[in-house]
Amino acid sequence: MFYIYNANVVTPTKSIEKGALLTDGDKIKAVGPADSISCPEGATKIDAKGKYLVPGLIEMQLNGGFGNDFTANPDTIWTVAGELAQFGITTFLPTVITSTIANTAKARKVVTEGKPAGYKGCNPLGLHLEGPFLNPEKKGAHNEKYICTAKPENIEGWSPDTGVRLVTLAPEMPDAIPAIKTLSKRGVVVSAGHTQANYEESIAGFDAGITYGTHLFNAMPALHHRKPGLPGALLYDERVTVGIIVDGVHVHPSLIKVIWEAIGPKRMSSVTDSLAAMGLPPGSKCRLGDYDVIVTEKVCTLADGTISGAVISLDRGLRNLIEFTGCSLGEALETMTTTPARCLGLEGKIGSLETGAQADMVLLTKDYMVDSTIAGGELVYKG
Repeated sequence: MFYIYNANVVTPTKSIEKGALLTDGDKIKAVGPADSISCPEGATKIDAKGKYLVPGLIEMQLNGGFGNDFTANPDTIWTVAGELAQFGITTFLPTVITSTIANTAKARKVVTEGKPAGYKGCNPLGLHLEGPFLNPEKKGAHNEKYICTAKPENIEGWSPDTGVRLVTLAPEMPDAIPAIKTLSKRGVVVSAGHTQANYEESIAGFDAGITYGTHLFNAMPALHHRKPGLPGALLYDERVTVGIIVDGVHVHPSLIKVIWEAIGPKRMSSVTDSLAAMGLPPGSKCRLGDYDVIVTEKVCTLADGTISGAVISLDRGLRNLIEFTGCSLGEALETMTTTPARCLGLEGKIGSLETGAQADMVLLTKDYMVDSTIAGGELVYKG
């Protein structure tokens, strides 16, 4: 049980100066002005000293970190998860890119078998399977030899209960529309990405059950004023949430601000799409699936210069979004807390500081650096 006091509580919906929060086990028991919440006997007291107390961050697309790639070695998922609290992340979707169905099954097993003995860290919510049901013309850093169609046997048993939370696919490819309907009925979030879908094909995918778009502008047709394609459909259709990599490289900061003004935080999901390179210095080499990638200061590339993913952490993305758009802390947080929680069907359970929600929270300094992180009611990081 933690009693956090003398905090500036900030969420997408509230701001409380001199606030307090009380946890009970892995749930939030109370939050409000400090003079309205007393400290129970036996609770661990934390003096926030005026720092921001915010909901734990939710990362929807993370391929690995600290030299570990989830696709090349799914066994490292829990190793990386144990380190993510330093970035304010309390829940995330380990992302496995295009590989064999057998490798996907191995990753599912790693997630569903649960926490290793003695584990302390953030909580994987289930896999984000980015592929293998993609358009080869927009494969990016995915290995084309593993790309296939979403035939029923290839998605057999996929559901949140069996470790699959989100699937990125190309809606124009054979077998895609029936698969979208099947997966969405099972509770899997289906996303459009790595695709050549035109506007009409995109809307057909939304009608079938797609509710998310993977890394807007990247690995999809360019936005054209007479052929809006998937980017135009994602921005227009209010049924979908739009994932955006907020490193300032995958999408130019000026366009991030334009998108912010167009759709706002309720439909924008800030992600990093970071690789095993996250946490490694520039010049390092690491893996993404079957490929070696080169780490630069701002991005990862294949040997031929193809951008293969990001290197930033989600707290850096939070600071970037505030810088790029001029938005408030609460607005930026919405894209990393309540919006992804709602998209995943977990609204009110995670990404919230409301009573009854999972006890996931972060203390941020005045310049939005992570001071400490509580995940599932446990103090898992103290800077």
